[in-house]
Amino acid sequence: MANAVSVLNPVKELLKSGKVALGMLVRLARSGDIARIAKTTGHDFIFVDGQHALYTVETIGHIAQAALGCGIAPLVRVRSCDDPDTQVLLDNGVTGIVFPDISTAAEAQRAVNRARFAPVGRRSVSGSYTVFDFRAMSTADAVPALNDNTLVVCMIETAEGLQNIEEIAAVDGVDVIHVGSNDLLTAMGKPGTFGSPEHIAAVTRVIAVTKAHGKIPGVGGDRNLARQMEFIRKGARFLTTNSDIAFMMTEASRVTGELRKALDVGE
Repeated sequence: MANAVSVLNPVKELLKSGKVALGMLVRLARSGDIARIAKTTGHDFIFVDGQHALYTVETIGHIAQAALGCGIAPLVRVRSCDDPDTQVLLDNGVTGIVFPDISTAAEAQRAVNRARFAPVGRRSVSGSYTVFDFRAMSTADAVPALNDNTLVVCMIETAEGLQNIEEIAAVDGVDVIHVGSNDLLTAMGKPGTFGSPEHIAAVTRVIAVTKAHGKIPGVGGDRNLARQMEFIRKGARFLTTNSDIAFMMTEASRVTGELRKALDVGE
């Protein structure tokens, strides 16, 4: 029986209990070590960026294996709601798909179709699954367990998506509605204006509508702690902290900066 095998998605369990799930964007790392680093640094999931970074499905699969082994959820942002790699990623260890640039309910439904089995979606059935440690499973047991285990995230990144948020949030099979602040602000003609009245109003609306439809609100792109906490108080439960590149650059710059200052003083 599938329920005799542990296939719980740690992020879905956190969200079900009303807690906040924190994820690290992964754009640079190419080994499973990044999953352990994310876990050690307090993250609940990794968010591998298959939309903007250069990843093969095989590399993502290896990273997903490490994430499953250390108890955090491997999520992948694919290229679109029509990305054919969605299927193979889910079959090989990925437990959540982030679909970018969802602007209509029809696109949200296409995302669900890619990620979920019938009757909710149209995902094809495979012969074996990584999340079951390749145990032989009956389709009757595997299908509902995998549907429950998979996290489907739709990103709101356009003015059209914001306008259609009610219809998008109503689509069955979507778990999280995630605001992509960078792209949304750019689409609104206000790139980089984090914390502006327009930004706050847009995020607030998405959070409110998402909650009203029983889905989980998420926010990304804005790294200001005070605003992140404001969004959490309003109901956001799915947040990305920053990317592996940003964390490395920040700490490397801090260390070299301190050493340069010390060298200047010493001279």
